[in-house]
Amino acid sequence: MFRPLSIFIGTRYTRAKRRNRFVSFISMTSMIGLALGVLAMIVVLSVMNGFQREMSSRILGMVPHATIVGVNPIDDWQPVADAAMKNPEVTAAVPFTEMEGMLSYKGTMQPIQVSGVDPALEGKVSIVAQHIVQGRLDALKPGEFGVVIGEITARRFRLNVGDKITLIVPEVSTAPGGITPRMQRLNVVGVFKVGAELDGSMALIHVADAAQMQHWEPNQVQSVRLAVKDLYAAPKVSSDIAGGLGTAYKADDWTHTQGSLFSAMKMEKTMIGLLLLMIVAVAAFNIIATLIMVVNDKGADIAILRTIGATPRQIMAIFMVQGTVIGVVGTLIGGVLGVIAALNVSELVGWVERVSGQHIFSSDVYFVSNLPSELQGGDVLLICSAGFVLSFLATVYPAWRAAKIEPAHALRYS
Repeated sequence: MFRPLSIFIGTRYTRAKRRNRFVSFISMTSMIGLALGVLAMIVVLSVMNGFQREMSSRILGMVPHATIVGVNPIDDWQPVADAAMKNPEVTAAVPFTEMEGMLSYKGTMQPIQVSGVDPALEGKVSIVAQHIVQGRLDALKPGEFGVVIGEITARRFRLNVGDKITLIVPEVSTAPGGITPRMQRLNVVGVFKVGAELDGSMALIHVADAAQMQHWEPNQVQSVRLAVKDLYAAPKVSSDIAGGLGTAYKADDWTHTQGSLFSAMKMEKTMIGLLLLMIVAVAAFNIIATLIMVVNDKGADIAILRTIGATPRQIMAIFMVQGTVIGVVGTLIGGVLGVIAALNVSELVGWVERVSGQHIFSSDVYFVSNLPSELQGGDVLLICSAGFVLSFLATVYPAWRAAKIEPAHALRYS
């Protein structure tokens, strides 16, 4: 089978047992280092993807994807919901009222964001019903002023179902200060736990009770909450719907309330990816040292090839092929092992916990009880491509030096 001279000799040098064992050892460590760097990048980025997926599903499963907010309280939310459902991106539309206030219990206070919801419809747009650990969501009845609080809030105040707590909300008045506090006694009917900071900053009451606290009619709501298919399309979808309804409505979406958190997570993934890429770069550029020693070891061979007609370009290609083979093999080994490790990292951590008897991820400390991992093909392709490119660039200088060797000089000292 015909092969170009540079590929034939370059791959032969890679397979051959060199006289200089140290050169062979450095070549092997370069390959192993590159494989470990690629493996680490794939596993770490997959774990970060898993954490981001968990945070997205938990937080964005609780907060509204988008809302159509009335400039004034909405008397009849159903026509607004019907108009929203005409958009193919919208999967559900339910009544929603939001307030901010303070919870007070035996002299202890904390800020809270109170959501007025309809328990019968909330399951269409929220995951809260799936994460109730005490009581029931449907225990929220209009006029009874029940409240469902987060697990962190319940633990902080040492509350259980049936306890009473006071909600303080600001109310605009004609008093000299302009704002007076309004207090409402609430009965704890449920506790939810989604494993995120919302467990300590969010509470749910019935939408009719929220209207009464705002001095509205029982059927009036602040907005219509939307669930959309594509979260990143929520700003445009809500804006289009609000624009079609007229100036009496405005749009809001999750990017205004949670956008900074997900931007920080994305930046964190980028920075950690760059730091891990430095490990790959160090391993790849070890190929430079390997090839420089190989060039010195093969000086006589280079001179003989030059005397029988090999061009400097062919000599350069020989050592570029050799270095590239080292890089490709190391990257492929690291890529395969990284994919296997990323797909089984949860089982691996579970095995370590069983063997050591220690819980690495305790649900009392972390919002997850196991190590999540989500392998993305784009990440694997990008990491492997970076390994290929860096290993190829590392071959250029040593191969150039090999092409500059003068045959007479090399043979004189061989």
